[in-house]
Amino acid sequence: DSAFDEQKALVKWFDLQYPALRGRLAACPNGGQRNVIVAAKLKAEGVRPGFPDLNLLVPRHGFAGLFIEMKRQKGGSLTPEQADWLEFLGAQGFMAVVCKGFDAARETVANYLQENQ
Repeated sequence: DSAFDEQKALVKWFDLQYPALRGRLAACPNGGQRNVIVAAKLKAEGVRPGFPDLNLLVPRHGFAGLFIEMKRQKGGSLTPEQADWLEFLGAQGFMAVVCKGFDAARETVANYLQENQ
């Protein structure tokens, strides 16, 4: 499975599992190949290399929100820009993590949203 398919499955699961938060697990369209004109427009709009794939801006457990960088279950590594964003967001009080595949991401979200921790 690709990271795209796993992310798509995670968003669908989230919206069904947490109806009160439906639509709040949001994606940032940073990845993918684009032509030069589209890439320039997105850059001008504020798209930044390495920004995490998903965010859930709900405070829990002392964190201001959750950011997830999705990777394939096997393979897939962080770029320097991705590592920099995760470090920066962590320093700002967010939980910022890498999840390899749907199962890891689902577990991360469920643990993050668990009230009695």
